[in-house]
Parts: sequence; C-alpha cells; structure tokens
Amino acid sequence: MKNSFIKSPSVENEEVLLYAPGSKEKDEVLKAYDHLLNTKIDIKLKIDGREIDTKEKNKMSPPHDYKNILGSYSIADKNHVDLAIKSSLTAKEKWNELGFSERASIFLKAAELICGPYRKIINASTMIAQSKTIHQAEIDAACEFADFLRFNVKFAEEIYNEQPISSDGTWNKLSYRPLEGFVYAISPFNFTAIGGNLCAAPALMGNTIVWKPSDYQVFSAKVTMDIFEEAGLPDGVINMIFGDPEMITNQVLSSKEFAGIHFTGSTSVFKNIWRKIGNNINLYKNYPRIVGETGGKDFIMVHPSANVKEVSTAVIRGSFEFQGQKCSAASRVYLPKSIANKVLDIIGNKLSEIKMGPPNDFQNFITAVIHRDAFERLKNAIQDAKSSKDVKVLYGGNCDDSVGYFIEPTVLVTTDPKYITMEKELFGPIVTVYIYDDKDYSKVLKLVDTTSEYALTGAIFAKDRYAIKEALDKLENSAGNFYINDKPSGAVVGQQPFGGARASGTNDKAGSKLNLIRWVSPRLIKEPLLTPKDYKYPFLG
Repeated sequence: MKNSFIKSPSVENEEVLLYAPGSKEKDEVLKAYDHLLNTKIDIKLKIDGREIDTKEKNKMSPPHDYKNILGSYSIADKNHVDLAIKSSLTAKEKWNELGFSERASIFLKAAELICGPYRKIINASTMIAQSKTIHQAEIDAACEFADFLRFNVKFAEEIYNEQPISSDGTWNKLSYRPLEGFVYAISPFNFTAIGGNLCAAPALMGNTIVWKPSDYQVFSAKVTMDIFEEAGLPDGVINMIFGDPEMITNQVLSSKEFAGIHFTGSTSVFKNIWRKIGNNINLYKNYPRIVGETGGKDFIMVHPSANVKEVSTAVIRGSFEFQGQKCSAASRVYLPKSIANKVLDIIGNKLSEIKMGPPNDFQNFITAVIHRDAFERLKNAIQDAKSSKDVKVLYGGNCDDSVGYFIEPTVLVTTDPKYITMEKELFGPIVTVYIYDDKDYSKVLKLVDTTSEYALTGAIFAKDRYAIKEALDKLENSAGNFYINDKPSGAVVGQQPFGGARASGTNDKAGSKLNLIRWVSPRLIKEPLLTPKDYKYPFLG
C-alpha cells in the first residue's frame, strides 16, 4: 500500500446497550460476571509479549464483596521496569516503520472486538473490579473505549493530512514523527477506557509504551491487553507492569530515553511527577511531553429561573453515579433561596428510592467505593460534617463495610461557602450544597470561580439567557468542560473533548486531535524543485 493515500473508515459513537429485563445483553453479561467472579486468576506482567510471573503478588477482590478473592497479580521490581523500558525501545523502530494505516487497523480491530465478542467480558470485569453498575460499565468499558480507538484514527488522519503551503518551485512537507524514546502511561482505577486510551493514543502515533495501571484496575486492564493482542498488537509496543507506583515512576524517570507521560490521577501525584521530571531535565534527550488529567471539584451553579426537576436530576446523576468516583462528578452545588427547598425535597424523595448493593443486581443505582482507604476517608468526612456547626447532613450519611465498602449517597448543606467539602476533592458520593440569596447571583459566580483550585467541569442551570451569558463570562476559566442545563459529567468522545486547567490538568482534551498532537514531533522537509546554482541575488546587480 506504499502508493496509496489511505482513507480511514467513517466513524460514529458506539450505541449504548440498555440491558433491559429479558434482553440478550443482560443475560450474557450476567453469565460472564458469574464466570469471572468464580474463576480464580493469576495475572502476570506483560513485557515484550511475554507473561512474567513474580514471587511477590497482591490479591484482588471486588470492592462490594472484599472477602471474595478473585485471584492475584504479579508485582514488578526495578529489573522488570528496566526490562519494560528496553522492550519498548526495541519495538519502537519496527512499530513506527509499520505505517499509520497498519497501526490504525490494529486499533480499529480492537474496537470491533470490544463491541463484539469481548463486550460482555470487559463489562463484567469492570463491574467486578471497579464495582460499576452495568450502565456505568457499558458507557465506559465498551462504548467510550471503542470510541477512543475509532475516533483517534480519524483525528490522527486529520493531523497527518495537515501540510504546509508550498510556494512556486518548492515542496514543503511535514513528517509527524513519534517522540524519540518511550512514553510512560499511568492510569486510574475508575475508567477502563481511560487506561486503554492512555496507552493507545500515543501508540497509534508510532510511540511505544510502558503502562502502569492502578492496582484496583488490574482485572480489567488484563482484558484490555488480551484485546490488543488479539487485534494483532506487536510484542513490546505496550508493556504492562504492576507494583509500587513510586518505585516504578522513579525508575522510569531515571531513563534518558523517557519521552513523555500520559497520566490520569490525583493532582498531588501529578505535581510530584512534574517536579521529578524537572529535577531530571538535564538527563533526558528531549524535553518530555507532560500530559495529565487530574482532580476536580466540580460545580452546579443554579439561577432562580432554573427548572427544579432538571436541577434535582442533575445533582443525583452528576453526584452519585459510580459513587461519585469520577473526576467530573458534581460535588458542590449553589442553590438560590427561592427554589432551594423545592430542589432539596425532590432530591430527598428520589434518594429514598435509590437502592445500594452489588452491581450484578440491576436494581442497584449505587455500589461500593473502590477500597478501604476511600471508605475511611469518606466516612471521616461525614463524621466531621456531623460534628460541625457550619454544616448539616440533610440526607444519607450512613456507612457499612461489613461486606463491601458502601457509603450512602450523602447531601450536606452548609452555611459556609468555604467549608472544606466545598473546596477539597472527596471522590465519593458526597455533595455539599450552599444556599444563597437570589439577589447575590453575580457575587456567587465569583465565589464559584475562587473557591476551588480545580477547573475541570461545571454547569449552569437557568432559563434566563442573560444569566447563562453572565455565567459563561465570569466562569470562563473555572471549567474546561462547561455544561448548560445538564449535569457536569458524561463527556462523549468526539462530541465533548475532555479536560480541565488549573489544578485539574494540562487540558489536552482526551478524545480529540488536541491530545494526539502531543505525541508527535513534527519534522519540516523543504525541497526546492530547481535548486539555485549561483549565490548572487538580483539586488547585487
């Protein structure tokens, strides 16, 4: 295919299956869930296409049933990290020479596998390992993951087709080289799709990867690697290792071949990594690309003209889906006094209907938080609220770790707009409400902008278009993804490129061309079609 300009297939977002009672997809995913839950597995490191078993291992268990041991996974040491780096560097030349259409074919095939024979498996593994309801697993592990892979091909093609102007007698060309060295990917527990994309996006552009998934996403990460391998990914292009994150990161950052990091996780961890890269800057061949999506303290700002039912729905879905364990989850709400009681009453009535339990019971809207540390952190925040004079626990507040790490959806109402739960990211099913005087709408917009260090997502609810315009203007830098009359979560690849600024990350917009451009190093090639043969210019006479 050397003499062809290849056009990639047209792309649309993957349809979200409903898993309604009696549906084929519901039966299939529950069978896969039961099979995976009752099959012990030993997950190994994957380096240069080989499974590597280690003496040191950690056990895995579902957050909603932590006494049920799923199996174990291997823990890497420094030698394994070095081996993964070497493997990625060895694979680099052949992978880049393979060419874009061949690389793209692998990830397009992976998307088809995700949406076909692996759909029930990757969804079930995500339900088990990350305690997601089937709806949350479907929109993440199946749909968003496939969307990332398909749309990335489209975006990459657009990048490669962007070429400079050529004047008369000259041909100018841009070659979009991969970064020189290897890319380090660190993925969080909460989204299977993010883990896959953090690896696949740079790899599509010709880079090779050392991937460190979260310890609490190993189960579904293994399925991701299985899919990539079945799709034909060559050995060494993506190397998956588990273990102590600080040791692995320090070892990776000590390599002069380190070319960039693709990160999703906490702000404090990302800042620490950035500092280490800066301290090592004289070691590297190039200035490493630092791409990260980090924390959020996402807001819903409500104007007196807003529809109370729309607001209450946005609060419940935006705050409590996946137990609030989304960086985009709504965690602070500003309600005008004139409609506050109506909104809160509706929320309370709806929360009384919500059921909590394991994800294989499709009646449950809420399942467990990811691990004991998260449970204790959230429990302590609720206990602090119960003892504070500045805040009231209006709904929820109960915690139960007898079987799994269950935190009841909790609504706090505070009289202090700077109360800690209005500022600090909790990453759980807790939302704090501040009620303001209607006349202070403009002042509260400034309060929203200055309360948190983050700027990831936010929403304005209003019928009044002047109020919406004012919010858009005054909150311009408060959120990288801004929603009008909608919850501040649920970004769709290709439709709402995702990312924020301030302490929320580098805003390189996953699910867009803006992210992929970070993984190339362009080379300009100029070729005069008739090369000058005399140094003299006309002005010399």
